[in-house]
Amino acid sequence: MAGLRTVGAIVLTLVALALLHTGVTLMVAGAMAAMVSTFAIREKEVRGQAITLALGLPVALAAMALGAVLHSGIIAGDLFFVALIFGAVYSRRFGDRGTALGLIGFQVYFVSLFVRATVPALPELALTLAVAFACSAAVRFTVVRDTPQRTLARLRAAFRARLAQLVATHVALMDAGPEQFDDVLDDLRRHTARLHEAALMIQGRLEEGTPDAATAGLLQRRIADAEIAAERLGMLVLNARSAERADTLTLHLPHAPLSVAASRLQTGGEVHNRLRKDLEALNLLVARRAPDDRGTALAHVRNRLLGYRDEDNLPQASPAVQDAFRGVGETARAVLGLRLALDGPQDESDDSPATTRSREEFDAEDLAIVGAGKDEEDAEAEDERTGLQRPTTRAAFQVAVGSTLAIIGGEFLSSQRWYWAVLTCWVVFLNTSSTGEILVKGYRRLLGTVFGVIAGVALAGLVGNHTWTAFALVLVCIFGMFFTAPLSYALMSFFVTAMLGLLYTVLNTYSLSVLVLRIEETALGAACGIIAAVLVLPVHTDRRTDDALGTVLDRLREVVAAAVEQLSGGPAVDLLGMARDLDTALDDLRASTGPLTHPITPLRVRRQTAQYLVALLETCAYHARSLAATAELVPYSRTVAADPRLAHAGLRIARNIDLIVARVRDESAEGEVEAGASIAAMLEASDSPALRSGTVTFRVLRHLQRLDDGVVGLARPLDVPVAGRSGGTRA
Repeated sequence: MAGLRTVGAIVLTLVALALLHTGVTLMVAGAMAAMVSTFAIREKEVRGQAITLALGLPVALAAMALGAVLHSGIIAGDLFFVALIFGAVYSRRFGDRGTALGLIGFQVYFVSLFVRATVPALPELALTLAVAFACSAAVRFTVVRDTPQRTLARLRAAFRARLAQLVATHVALMDAGPEQFDDVLDDLRRHTARLHEAALMIQGRLEEGTPDAATAGLLQRRIADAEIAAERLGMLVLNARSAERADTLTLHLPHAPLSVAASRLQTGGEVHNRLRKDLEALNLLVARRAPDDRGTALAHVRNRLLGYRDEDNLPQASPAVQDAFRGVGETARAVLGLRLALDGPQDESDDSPATTRSREEFDAEDLAIVGAGKDEEDAEAEDERTGLQRPTTRAAFQVAVGSTLAIIGGEFLSSQRWYWAVLTCWVVFLNTSSTGEILVKGYRRLLGTVFGVIAGVALAGLVGNHTWTAFALVLVCIFGMFFTAPLSYALMSFFVTAMLGLLYTVLNTYSLSVLVLRIEETALGAACGIIAAVLVLPVHTDRRTDDALGTVLDRLREVVAAAVEQLSGGPAVDLLGMARDLDTALDDLRASTGPLTHPITPLRVRRQTAQYLVALLETCAYHARSLAATAELVPYSRTVAADPRLAHAGLRIARNIDLIVARVRDESAEGEVEAGASIAAMLEASDSPALRSGTVTFRVLRHLQRLDDGVVGLARPLDVPVAGRSGGTRA
């Protein structure tokens, strides 16, 4: 959508300027201004977008005017450029609007350097900017109109599609032989991760895309249920198909081996075929949308799958295979809840008792969610850091110093196009938080630039003097730039450089030496950015990673402690919101460990350790989400009751997490992580009734046991002492 919106704004700008009979240079300036005025604005509300766009025009006019006035004053122009860069980065502390206005100011000043703006040309340039901003507004608010409600609707459809892909992978897992098993397992990991990503994207749009807090809470609940049930089903099918007991780490650690030589589920057998048929039926339930889901056949399928929630309907098979059928039933229930939330009321005429019971459970949950939504108050955490500790302030000083070095070095390379080095120095600092991230981003930009130069040479030779053909290819490159930006920074840099080769062709300033100079300036800018990041208020990758790791562990402890308290009869709290905070912190950690896990890193052992830690935390987050989802059923469900015995079960996990956090933040902290008998054995030793398989308490204890094992597993690579395990059974 961002690519379509940007391309549409550029096309409309070019058409408008062509009708005004402007020159090629002004058309290039207008196209670049339309591009920046479109992609810089990231606010979610339409009203906020309009205000920022209106404020952006005077900022752009001021930047263009100063660029033209300072055109002949080299020293004054360079000093102002550095000051502008500092202000543009510092303005990010004021949120999306400050970020957008700073970006518009910087980019339009860059445009003035690119087209060599002069004072006599200012009236025409001002008109060009006004046309570009007007065309950007027209496309944004009419042609490619994007509201929070439309965005959320697309994300909901994407989530449904991802869920269908994951269930289809479960079917493929049933058919995979030993030769295909590893490939299907990789697909299972990838589709599970993408479903989780879609759920997080929906979480970020719920507040603006729904009419009230109750609706947002209901949709959040149903999305979480479907995500957790689908991931758990994948784990259960994997256990049924594999020769050894798999744990959740298998789904999160790349290339984790798993044997299928002696599967618990005989391929081609009656139970195998039945489970495979039920998974295909589940995929049908996910893919069908209202009103195409009516009919007794589909109702029969739904009723059959929901029947697996009752123990009497499970086939005679091993416990692992029976768990897989239970997982099908729970996932069918989650799909029904998702359909009720997304598509509204469904036809109930052919419901079985199991389906009716599921609907009644949803009705009770809905009433509780609506009641909670009325009293919900949002409290946003503020960044308490001040002065040079604030990330935006630190980044502003770093970019200013790096840009100064880039200007000086760039002038030695070329007195005409030194600004390419400054641009590279600027962009390597965007969305980065440590020296390692800046190093990796600089490397990717240089790699994309080298290949982009090769493509630019080829495209320039093909285009020749055909101006409109060049403009058409520029539009293709711009769309490719925006489409690939979230996927690969190197690919984005490739399209940017290829586009520049075409623009130089349009301006009749193209030569091979210019594109080679582009590589040199890019390398210089990346080097200056890295030097500034290392020498000026540095944030080392280890420190950044430790901070992110501590935050993840804090969020994990909060979720687990609150979920266990509610499961044992404590007060109800917003557990799913806490779980999503954990997911957000985990995404931040994953980004901060990017430099450590990058293929070019020479520290292989460290890379494997970082991957293992992130995978362990992802499994812990999954079990924490499952606990939170189960705990939220306690206040209003007829089948999930509080169990006071669980209050003791989470104490060891919370204490162990506290010890690990203390050690991460202070290496001199003392204490040992406790790893004794299993949690289930601890409860059974306290004269409690024996635990029965299939009960809610048994399932909760399984998640707690996996969390306990995961936390102990985290301690060892982090050099936290672990007390000896004396045995005990696993839950």
